[in-house]
Amino acid sequence: MASYWRKTWPFHLLVLPALVLCIIFNYIPLFGVIIAFEDYQPWLGITKSAWVGLEHFRTLFEYPDSKQVIWNTLIIASFKLVINLFIPIIFALLLNEVAKTYFKRILQTLVYLPHFLSWVILGGIMIDILSTDGGIVNRLIEAFGGKSIFFLGDGQWFRVTVIISDVWKEFGFSAIIFLATLVGINPALYEAAEIDGATRWQQVIYISIPLILPIVIVVATLSLGRILDAGFDQILNLYNPLVFSHGDIIDTFVYRVGLNNGQFSFGTAVGLFKSVIGFILIIVSYRLAYKLANYRIF
Repeated sequence: MASYWRKTWPFHLLVLPALVLCIIFNYIPLFGVIIAFEDYQPWLGITKSAWVGLEHFRTLFEYPDSKQVIWNTLIIASFKLVINLFIPIIFALLLNEVAKTYFKRILQTLVYLPHFLSWVILGGIMIDILSTDGGIVNRLIEAFGGKSIFFLGDGQWFRVTVIISDVWKEFGFSAIIFLATLVGINPALYEAAEIDGATRWQQVIYISIPLILPIVIVVATLSLGRILDAGFDQILNLYNPLVFSHGDIIDTFVYRVGLNNGQFSFGTAVGLFKSVIGFILIIVSYRLAYKLANYRIF
């Protein structure tokens, strides 16, 4: 053991700054979770605020908006996860068939770019182009004889807008893992199939898809751990009181009630509830990934 430490201490020293930052910003703040079980008053502090036990968790399920918020979160997050799985797979399969390298690179750059733009920027762009007052999308709809749609003010259309815009932003970047898998497939398999008379479509069906299926299973199962993450920054920049009934999710609900309304204990209780459910789902998803695709981190 002594010889091991003599050889590896420089590497442990390199990890130390990241470990210290992790402890400071990820573990020490966990002490604040206590306020979920208190009637927290900022002027009294955490240690002197009155203890109320599970009162805020009971309030969570009795609160008029809580069930709708959880339902909104599940709907939006579920559609995002499913569509953000299949669209990148289809895009990766199509892009893998492009023969011209320069065209492939240009296309990849164009579809990757939105991922690197924040929702603060994209939110402003979306509000402008979807506006009922001169927005380019509604102008096109009216030009083809349709009626203007209030995308960000109608609850049902708001959900559709959130899901589609998130897919547009992320599908290019999400396809990277599938493209990497496709590139790693042995070219001899395609050559043998071509000799046997297989068309490009048949090669995709019988070679490409079966060989990327394990990584698809891994990505799909691990995504279960994010089923309650419906996109706080996106929705915060797009929603308004008109669509609270259809667009308010757990994270934005915590932000509004916990921070804006000063109900810190209740907001913390809601956030803790989400974290516990997410933690359980992550454990389940890792077990499923191991069972279905033999994937494990350690």
